Amino acid sequence: MNDQIRLKMEQKFAELYGTAQGSRLFFAPGRVNLIGEHTDYNGGYVFPAALTFGTYALVRPRTDGVYRFASLNYPDLVVSVPLHRPGSGASGRDAGESIAYRREDGWANYPKGVLKLLIRLAGDSKPFTGADVLFYGNIPNGAGLSSSASIEMATAFALSRLAQLPVPVIDLVKLSQRAENEFIGVNCGIMDQFAVGMGKADHAIRLNCADLSYEYAPLKLDGCKLVVTNTNKRRGLADSKYNERRAECEAGLAMLRKVKPDLRDLGALALEQWEQLRDVIDDPVIRKRVEHVVTEDHRVLRAVERLAANDLASFGQLMIQSHESLRDLYEVTGRELDALVEAALSVSGCIGSRMTGAGFGGCTVSLVRDEALDKFQQEVSDKYEKATGLTPTFYICEIGDGVREIDAQS
Repeated sequence: MNDQIRLKMEQKFAELYGTAQGSRLFFAPGRVNLIGEHTDYNGGYVFPAALTFGTYALVRPRTDGVYRFASLNYPDLVVSVPLHRPGSGASGRDAGESIAYRREDGWANYPKGVLKLLIRLAGDSKPFTGADVLFYGNIPNGAGLSSSASIEMATAFALSRLAQLPVPVIDLVKLSQRAENEFIGVNCGIMDQFAVGMGKADHAIRLNCADLSYEYAPLKLDGCKLVVTNTNKRRGLADSKYNERRAECEAGLAMLRKVKPDLRDLGALALEQWEQLRDVIDDPVIRKRVEHVVTEDHRVLRAVERLAANDLASFGQLMIQSHESLRDLYEVTGRELDALVEAALSVSGCIGSRMTGAGFGGCTVSLVRDEALDKFQQEVSDKYEKATGLTPTFYICEIGDGVREIDAQS
């Protein structure tokens, strides 16, 4: 597969940039979150895994301080970013300060934001001399499987390695999150970039987003598969109610701190403490948001235990409870996601199903017995189309490694 992708990318690269000689190929996966939604930016627990599809970046160095970004997915747009304006004399950390968000640059704003922060991180220690970059992503765009974090991490890893800047992956994870927060303007938590950067084949990651402590948990789904199903309802994360939900959680935290001033964040609030403090929040909407975060955190920890005990039935029930909470308390599902989960759970052989990602469209993740996979796809497709008029897309998932360089022989 990598050879076919490389060949296709090299052909386009040569067409755009003259030659693909001297280029290097990098890859960053997408991710699926098994459980623990909208807890990451609240300092809580999440349980994501890296996928085997993602974003490829074919990169070749330049010497004139110009970065050019193109994509096979958007063939009509090539964005050129000159670091040195004529006569500016900019060098070192100042070289990237002229990089600005431009709506017309579309998807290319993600690598631009990462480049700007990489240059700032390097200071005067490493020159960023320019590069030609061609991306190709096989993550469904707008599906909620972290195409943005994937392109950010592919860029961060490729351009730092090209500049011989020895930044640990965990620092690239943090940098990519900051790029999305500060440059793109989306207040995402760190889960997406962490899973994309630190993923491990056949494992999920139990991540504490407050301190980034984590452990790998083997995914022993004997006799079952994870099926990601795309609603095919497009959603723009930056334009959704994501930032609104984050503000609501911050408001809830501020209310709780009036009686518990040492409360670090909502992720530090145990379920038993919440039961004692919930009446402190008199706004019913804010109370629902906090209740989701606290109970979802609790579900993540139980889910990891249930998977370790090979109790897939209990894990499936926790997935269902998670979706119900996201629907009723956090209100981020919507008609299409609810219809898709309802259709999935009506199929014999589906153990659990829930929305995954930020919501407002995107994907569900379902745990389905092997013998029911064909029936699941047919019946869910029929029922979902009848309910919404949309046709879903199914991905039977394999869990892969995090960001990396792909050598010519792989």
